[in-house]
Amino acid sequence: MDRRFSHPPSPVKELILPTSLAQQIEAEGVAAYPNECCGLLVGRELDPTRRVVDRLVPMANAFDPVEQYHRFTVDPLAQMEAEKQADAEGKVVLGYYHSHPDHPARPSEYDRTHMPPWSFYSQVIVAIHARRPADMTAWEINDETEQFEPQAIRREAPQTAAGGHS
Repeated sequence: MDRRFSHPPSPVKELILPTSLAQQIEAEGVAAYPNECCGLLVGRELDPTRRVVDRLVPMANAFDPVEQYHRFTVDPLAQMEAEKQADAEGKVVLGYYHSHPDHPARPSEYDRTHMPPWSFYSQVIVAIHARRPADMTAWEINDETEQFEPQAIRREAPQTAAGGHS
């Protein structure tokens, strides 16, 4: 690994996800079933160990339609537009979310080798079994091992997650 372009390993951060947004991810997973849904997590870092998701940006699954039952990809131009909008709000794209229809809410080998490999991004996965949400997990890639590590998700009401009223 070329150290000039790597970031120092960061501690796994707690992901604060408002309950309403967690429910939205689950609903998108159910609606896309038996295919994978996908989207972006937009928010901010509260401190070096906590980040909060303020909103979701649902994305169309741009993968080959016959493979969408177990694969997803985000249109890079749509992602760039979402990043510009987040920047205009003083926020950042914290990561991605997607569903695993009839599979566990843990990264697959395909996820590990095809998702952006930067440890900055959180990866939220919702398991949808028989059209029902079954589990939701979050992950970060470890720059040293290039493996996913679990990330804690704390579901909160939006005003608490935002650190106060806006």
